[in-house]
Amino acid sequence: MSNNPIAHLTRRYRFSASHRLHSNQLSEDENWRVYGKCNNDFGHGHNYHLEVTVAGPVDAVTGMVVNPADLDTVVRQEVLGPFDHTNLNLDSPCFRDLVPTSENLLLEIAGRLSAHWTGPGRLVKVKLQETGKNFFEYQYL
Repeated sequence: MSNNPIAHLTRRYRFSASHRLHSNQLSEDENWRVYGKCNNDFGHGHNYHLEVTVAGPVDAVTGMVVNPADLDTVVRQEVLGPFDHTNLNLDSPCFRDLVPTSENLLLEIAGRLSAHWTGPGRLVKVKLQETGKNFFEYQYL
C-alpha cells in the first residue's frame, strides 16, 4: 500500500421536484416531438436520488476522508434547499431560460457543489437518478 492511500466516500440523498420539458426555441410541435408527454402544460415530478462522491487521503487523526456531516451541510444548502419540493421551471431562477432536463439539473448541481466545496478531499463524481431506468453522471476532472 502506498504512503498516501486514497479512499472514496459516497453519500446518498433524495429530493423531489417537478418540471416541464419545454424549449422556447422550439415550436409547439417540435417540443411535443422532442419531449413527448414530458412537455405537458402541467409538468410532472420525480423523486430524484443523488449520490456525491469525495476522494482523498484518510486523515491519520480522524480516520476519515471527510466528515460526512460537512458534505451533508453543503448538499443541503446548495441542492436540497433550493430544489426539494419545487417546480424547477417556476421556482429556480437557473431554469427560467434553460430546459430543466436531468442532464441540465445534474450540471447545475455539480457546479453548485464545486463552487462551495472547500474540502478536505476533492469532489470526484455526482450521480443523479431520475427514474428506475435513467441516471446521469458528472465526473470532475
